[in-house]
Amino acid sequence: MKIYTAGPLGFSEAGREFHNDRILAELKRLGHEALDPWTLTDQSRIDAVLKLPYGGARRDAWRVLNVEIGGNNRAAIDACDLIFAVLDGVDVDSGTAAEIGYGFAKGKPIIGYRGDFRLSADNEGSTVNLQVEYFIRQSGGGIILALAELEAALARLRR
Repeated sequence: MKIYTAGPLGFSEAGREFHNDRILAELKRLGHEALDPWTLTDQSRIDAVLKLPYGGARRDAWRVLNVEIGGNNRAAIDACDLIFAVLDGVDVDSGTAAEIGYGFAKGKPIIGYRGDFRLSADNEGSTVNLQVEYFIRQSGGGIILALAELEAALARLRR
């Protein structure tokens, strides 16, 4: 399967390491192709904007590049068979929530992963934001609490 990996882990060094060494490695081990939003846009294009001095030119360059990044991610969600979404944090990352909502609207099954033990729900009946969880569960997917559960979650979806 082609699996889109939604989540905020690419924003930090520690997150990138977990994303690359654990999540992407596990998807590959299970025989799937990861559609990784952190690699969909040419890194040299991002680096060029980051090198600009703070100010209007940098802001304007981000505005142009943001459209490209968002379009690349949308196209990958359109092309994927499933979304794997990292739900860690005090609240689900807003970009991840948007990817989940878009994927649900496109009929994509979604597996959420929450390895974070902190409470992050609207009430005792949910694991994360109730709307995010609704989209995940109604897609036919579910929420796993450890990467070790991924293989079984994928198998349930294939049935």
